[in-house]
Amino acid sequence: MSILAKRYASSEMRELWSPEFKIIKEREIWISVLKAQKDIGLDVSEEIIQKYERVKNEVDITSIELREKQTQHDVKARIEEFNALAGCQKIHVGLTSRDVTENAEMLQIKAALELVEFKTKVLLCVLARFAQTHVGLPVVARTHNVPAQISTLGRRFSSWIEELMLSLKHLEELRKRLPAKGIKGAIGTSQDLFELFGSQYFAVEDKFMADNNLEILLVAPSQIYPRSIDYEVVTSLVQLASAPSNIAINIRLMSGIGQMSEGMEEGQTGSSAMPHKVNSRLSERVNGLLSVLKGNAVMIQELLGNQWNEGDVSCSVVRRIALSDAFYSIDAIFETMVRIMGRIEVFPEVIAREVNEHLPFLSSSRILAELVRKGFGREDAHAILKRHSLVAAKHFRETGENNLLKLIAADDKLKLTLSELKGFLEYSSATELATTQAMKVIARALEESKSIPNASSYRPSELN
Repeated sequence: MSILAKRYASSEMRELWSPEFKIIKEREIWISVLKAQKDIGLDVSEEIIQKYERVKNEVDITSIELREKQTQHDVKARIEEFNALAGCQKIHVGLTSRDVTENAEMLQIKAALELVEFKTKVLLCVLARFAQTHVGLPVVARTHNVPAQISTLGRRFSSWIEELMLSLKHLEELRKRLPAKGIKGAIGTSQDLFELFGSQYFAVEDKFMADNNLEILLVAPSQIYPRSIDYEVVTSLVQLASAPSNIAINIRLMSGIGQMSEGMEEGQTGSSAMPHKVNSRLSERVNGLLSVLKGNAVMIQELLGNQWNEGDVSCSVVRRIALSDAFYSIDAIFETMVRIMGRIEVFPEVIAREVNEHLPFLSSSRILAELVRKGFGREDAHAILKRHSLVAAKHFRETGENNLLKLIAADDKLKLTLSELKGFLEYSSATELATTQAMKVIARALEESKSIPNASSYRPSELN
C-alpha cells in the first residue's frame, strides 16, 4: 500500500483506489459486455453469466499476482483468474486490455472526484462557520507580510473560501464532462466487435455506458484515452488544494506570533527538546501534501504529447502511482484541514494588541487621502508621510512607542492637528466594509454546503 494511503488518506479513498475495487469494476465491465454480446448473438447461456456474477467479488490478490508472474501481463492474469473462478472462458471476446483498464480507471476517477467534492463542501461549511464566528474581529492585514491596513479575520478567511468555491465549480464541471473511452477494441476502431456481430456491434458499448450511468463517450480514441485528460484531473486537484494550503500557511504565520493555535491534544508533544513548543504540525502537513500533489501533476505532465501511434504501456507505471497518490494527497489535505478547523484556537487579545500597536501606520493611506483633499499633490504628500513613517518605524522598533501621529502633527507644512489625526484611527468603516464582503462569501459557502446534509457533523479521520 502507498505510504500516502496508509499514513494519511481516509478509508473511503483507499477503498476506491484499492486493487480489489478496480478488479471488481473490471469484472463488472466484462459481465456487462457479455450480457450485451449474448443479446446480439454470442453463444453464451444465462447460466454462464450467473457463474461470473456469483464470483465477481471473490478477489484473491495473491493468486492474481502469481498468474501475472507467469503471463507477464496484468490483464491476462485477471482474465485467467476470473475464468478459473467461474469455470468458464467466455469473457473478453472482441476486447483488448485497455477496453477494461481504461474504463475501470475512469470509473475510479469519477467516484474519487465525487468523494472529493463531498469533502470540499464539508470544508466549505466548516470554514464558513469559522469565518462567521470571527467575521468582525479586526486584524492587521498584511501585504508582503508587512502591516498594511485594517481588515477582519472573517474577511481574511473569506478570500480563501471564495477561492475554494471557484475550484469546486471547476471540479464539478470537469467530472460531468469527463468522457469514457468505451469498448472499441485493439486500436479503437471496434473492428473485432464488428467482425463478430456486424452492424449490431455498437450495442456492446451502449450497454456498458448505460450500466455505468455514463453519458459522454469518445468517438475516435486510440487504444487509450488522451493522457491530457489525466493531466486536467490532477491539476484540478492541485487547484482545489490551493485554498486549504493558503489557510494552512497563514495559520502557521499567525501561530508564530501567538494569535492562533492548533492546540494540543491529550498526550501530544510539540518538541522532544523544548517542552514549551506547540507547533502547527497539521498545517505543516497540509503544505507538505500539496508539494506531493504538485509532484504527481509533474509526473502526469510527462505523459502529455508523448503518445506513440495508437498507444503503448510506457504510461502505465506513471499512472499506477500518480493517479492514486494524487487522490490520496487531496483526500488527506481535506481530512487534515477539517481536523485543524475543529480544534483551532483564536486569541483576540493578542490580535488586538497588534492592531493597536500598528494602528497609526495602518491609517497612513487615510491621512494621505486627507492631504490630497486639502490640496496637496499626491506624490508630495506621499513622500512626506513616507519620511515620517520611516522615522516612526525606527523609533517603534527601538522603544515600542508608535509616534507617527506626533511626527505628522509637528510638521507645520501639513497643517494637521494631533486631534484631527487621532480621528483617522477610528476603523469601524474599514471593518464594516470587510465584514460586508465576508458575509456575502460566507452565505454562498453555507448555501453550497447545504447539498451535504451532514456537512457540519462530519468527522475526519483521526490519523497521526
